[in-house]
Amino acid sequence: MISIVVVDDHPIVRDGLRGIFTVDEGFTVIGEAGDGAEAVAVAERLRPDVVLMDLRMPGTGGVEAINRLTALGNPARVLVLTTYDTDSDVLPAIEAGATGYLLKDAPREELFRAVRATARGESVLSPAVASRVLGRVRGPVQDALSPRELEVLSLVAQGNTNKETARALFLSEATVKTHLLHIYAKLGVRDRAAAVAVAYRKGLL
Repeated sequence: MISIVVVDDHPIVRDGLRGIFTVDEGFTVIGEAGDGAEAVAVAERLRPDVVLMDLRMPGTGGVEAINRLTALGNPARVLVLTTYDTDSDVLPAIEAGATGYLLKDAPREELFRAVRATARGESVLSPAVASRVLGRVRGPVQDALSPRELEVLSLVAQGNTNKETARALFLSEATVKTHLLHIYAKLGVRDRAAAVAVAYRKGLL
């Protein structure tokens, strides 16, 4: 019997997942939480085999919760279950210690298999996520930031606006915007704050 804690900020999603797992005698949902902080408290108290973790939640998000569980040495395996498969969601969750990453549109049987594999400590990645991770592993050179892109990102990290960055590098503001778009694409993010955060985590800044 695999014990599960379900973490999602939507009560109807938690209810749905609880209902799904009741149809198979191999699983038992022993607790649930509505955010990352509550997830850590519940997992520490109940010590489940698997934590089904959503990522984007008000307050403490899923990645921070995974980091806390890892730091605490909690034995629960974390299977991320989310609707997001962007690099800026996938990579931080895996780096934090998630055993698996599954999308919410997965069929029921795939979810069951993923939870069983996660409980055994086996890595589980949905096909879309696996291709992203492999792309990161196989293509670091093509994803590397150019010296000029690093200059732009460094100035942005210091709080400079596009206009100030353009003035400092003797570029047009349009060119700076183009560089930023390339940076976002290479780092798998959507905005400057995320780009700076990922760059620091990767040791680029």
